[in-house]
Amino acid sequence: MLLSLIVPCYNEEENITDFYDEVMKQEPYFSEREIRLEILYVDDGSKDQTAGKVRTLHDRDDRVRLVRFSRNFGKEAAIYAGLQKARGDLVAILDCDLQDPPALLPQMTEAILHEGYDSVATRRVTRKGEPPIRSFFARRFYHMINRMSRTEIVDGARDYRMMTRPFVEAILSLAEVNRFSKGIFSWVGFETKWLEYENIERRKGETKWSFWKLFAYAVEGIIGFSTTPLLFASFLGVLFCVLAAIFIVFIIVRKLLFGDPTSGWPSLVCIISLISGVQLFCLGIVGQYLAKTYMEVKNRPIYIVKDEL
Repeated sequence: MLLSLIVPCYNEEENITDFYDEVMKQEPYFSEREIRLEILYVDDGSKDQTAGKVRTLHDRDDRVRLVRFSRNFGKEAAIYAGLQKARGDLVAILDCDLQDPPALLPQMTEAILHEGYDSVATRRVTRKGEPPIRSFFARRFYHMINRMSRTEIVDGARDYRMMTRPFVEAILSLAEVNRFSKGIFSWVGFETKWLEYENIERRKGETKWSFWKLFAYAVEGIIGFSTTPLLFASFLGVLFCVLAAIFIVFIIVRKLLFGDPTSGWPSLVCIISLISGVQLFCLGIVGQYLAKTYMEVKNRPIYIVKDEL
């Protein structure tokens, strides 16, 4: 049996060797069970010596493989490329920064081989080390998307998981350009076991995920797995039509009963500004869905490989 480890990398030269060493600590477990390993680093257009570090490892150990993109296509593209290139009967995805502990790999393997699961996923039960504002919005995102979407996404879920070959093939069948892997993993179904662990801070380097990148990623997930924002925009349109009708009736009745002269320009300007803002907001929601459709219709490749080992 072959276990493929997919490792997306972007400017991770400091962690390449450390990650390999941590994986090798688990090798005795796999050797005893006659499970072979391959480590597939997917270099997502790094600007440092990430690819060079992987090549050095490859010279020492031919189980180390490299897929190098022509530019930065994003982590989602790196995950998809890794799933396409992986040859294993079992496939695991984990980050190079060691926030996804390789020590869990034996436990994940046991759950699939002896407990009958199709996938073993991980979730963080704490967010120690994260800025409080980031943790707050992360929790609100999971709460929101689970209320808006029929696809359940577990709070604190990581991309770190191990899968069987049928599970991998199911994911590869979803060749959409705008990818949100956490949602895709849940959408395809199968029996999944969840492992919980406390948050581990990255060993070296800095995170590539800023607050705004995470925000954009959250919007990607909501749009990709829910049409509720469109329903919300429609609801706002109906609501303001009803309010406008009530306001018109109120103005007519007041004029007939009290003969008040036309007045209230400041309030009128505020109402017009509010309604205009709501219209632009709803138009922005529709525009997001239209933009995603536009990108899918173009049918561009999800990634372009520059070279590989």
